Amino acid sequence: MARKATNAVLRKARKSKSDEFYTVLSDIEKELRHYKHHFKDVTVFCNCDDPRVSNFFHYFSYNFEKLGLRKLITTCYKNQDMELFSRHQEDQAIFLEYEGDKNGNRVPDPDEIGIKRLKGDGDFRSEECISLLKQSDVVVTNPPFSLFREYVEQLIRYDKNFLIVGTWNAIAYKDIFELIKDNKIWIGVNSNRNFSGFIVPPHYPLHGTEARLDDDGNKIVSSNNTCWFTNLDIKKRHERLILYKKYEPQHYPKYDNFDAIEVSKTNDIPMDFSGMMGVPITFMNKYNPDQFEIVGIDRPLVEALTGRVSRFRIDGKEIYARIVIRNKDL
Repeated sequence: MARKATNAVLRKARKSKSDEFYTVLSDIEKELRHYKHHFKDVTVFCNCDDPRVSNFFHYFSYNFEKLGLRKLITTCYKNQDMELFSRHQEDQAIFLEYEGDKNGNRVPDPDEIGIKRLKGDGDFRSEECISLLKQSDVVVTNPPFSLFREYVEQLIRYDKNFLIVGTWNAIAYKDIFELIKDNKIWIGVNSNRNFSGFIVPPHYPLHGTEARLDDDGNKIVSSNNTCWFTNLDIKKRHERLILYKKYEPQHYPKYDNFDAIEVSKTNDIPMDFSGMMGVPITFMNKYNPDQFEIVGIDRPLVEALTGRVSRFRIDGKEIYARIVIRNKDL
């Protein structure tokens, strides 16, 4: 019940544009260790982070030399609203630039961090922030849930490499799914239960097993509906899914309204079936573009075929969302 309650809050936050969820340092460390080779001699931009408290800024500044970064830039939206989650009240947006340790102590001291004021409000869509985006090589952050589509569209438009946090449901957004289908964006290493949670404001309304306090007194809310989205290639993306089941028609029913078989679990994908298969969205955790082709997702495919918007049906009953794939090896 706790996970369901928290996921409902994340969906409500996206709809209400209440984006007060901040990434835990341990989750950043757990994911970023798989991408270290992508950060050699690059400028990293964290453009949705309060740089005074951001765990993304903390991670990259304290690992600056280890990663071999060229520069770290961090911006955030200004805070004039007491209800907004920020530990510093500012009526003007700022950005920080860090170019590494200068005194040899391997710690990002305050006098080594350039603090500059922005003329505008620090919105990632502003001309100032876009100018900083153009100077960067890799963007790493937790963008606002309510603006996720717009945020990704901007990254694609400016041809940026990125590693960002989003909700698992975003996989099914029409524009995001098209990018996934075209192999322009994919799922990172850790998702759903591998996320320890988000830092939320002290006035956050939930109580009980879904919330806890960390060692610093931050309230942490767990989530089972979160993943990393990236276009940085990693070893996990090319790990082959071991298939061991054989196709038997009685175990793989066909859909009423689309020419594909139902595979209700990723582990049940048959090794010897060359046609189209409907698989759960959780398949994306195992998707290898060398092994499988993504054909599409249920509703648009059915609409194109029948003129009606519907999920796939079996014996007249609509089933949960399915991605259609083919095995490239057959």
